[in-house]
Amino acid sequence: MHFRTNALAAIAAAITMLFAFPATAGDQAAGVARIAAPAPERGTDLDVTVWYPASSGGETLTIGETLFFKGTPAIRDAPVAAGRFPLVVLSHGAGLGGRAEAASWLAAPLAEAGFIVVAPTHPGNTGPDRSAEETMKLWLRPADLSAAIDAIVQDTTFADHIDAGSIGALGLSMGGGSALSVVGARLHPERFAAYCDSADRNASLCDWVRMSGVDLHAFDKSLVGRDNRDDRVRFAMAIDPVPADIFAPETFSGISVPVALVNLGTKSGIPETARASAMADAIAGARYTVIEDAGHFSMFGECKPVAAGTALEMGIEDPICDDGGGRSRAAIHAELIDMITAAFERALAREG
Repeated sequence: MHFRTNALAAIAAAITMLFAFPATAGDQAAGVARIAAPAPERGTDLDVTVWYPASSGGETLTIGETLFFKGTPAIRDAPVAAGRFPLVVLSHGAGLGGRAEAASWLAAPLAEAGFIVVAPTHPGNTGPDRSAEETMKLWLRPADLSAAIDAIVQDTTFADHIDAGSIGALGLSMGGGSALSVVGARLHPERFAAYCDSADRNASLCDWVRMSGVDLHAFDKSLVGRDNRDDRVRFAMAIDPVPADIFAPETFSGISVPVALVNLGTKSGIPETARASAMADAIAGARYTVIEDAGHFSMFGECKPVAAGTALEMGIEDPICDDGGGRSRAAIHAELIDMITAAFERALAREG
């Protein structure tokens, strides 16, 4: 789910294209804007991307395009459409999926369906400042989500368009664990400490952690296991939540809001660290879905024609363009978009 250290410089160059290419305007796309969210624990403001239902106007751009992945059209700084909309706070994964814009394939359609989507970029998860130590401070990710909510409900452009009683959390990969954390799931400090003692759970991530000299046993256990619940969040949905296997199972019974969990791949092919079936059994009323002809990297954008070969040339060992079945990534994305949109429509009351 990550890549070898000798590929990091190439990766940093490859992701510099994540935000904003001119695009040809077609039907009215989602609006997109950036705001800052104060994050005292990070020691800096978070860079937050917002997708939203838009009125006409603004500059049409392609968001999320990189050397490897296609982007998605959106309209920068378009006027917000009239009305009040449910809010989805979105947490991205790490590595090549380690910025908010990498989820544009999902965030833009959600905005077009009538949601405001707010997504902080979690510091240290990708790019030139990529850091194994920062990436593994998993307790800061849900705090980032809360900070993003704080910022947008006070933002002069968006505050009057948000139904503050209808807030949900959505997470992809490592972001899935973050989404579950804001509704009450807590990490088990001892399981966290032992996560990279061997390469069995997450080989590429843990190789990078060890090569970076990061000792998970040295992390403050009170921070690792702290409660990150945000009572404003009324629903959580997690796609291949990582690391599913180091949460404290006893905390699942304390989750009191609806939860939906999705795994990508055959039951035997889903990595243990992303397998959500036990979580679903332990969380009251949780919905659990498996898309067998998809794979973990189906959460990335659609690959460009030369992406797989380019990735190998750059030393990226993960099969970033493999989807595990006969369907295209575009078709898998369409299913996920429909599924996720329907789930949030069920769970969140909408004032319109």
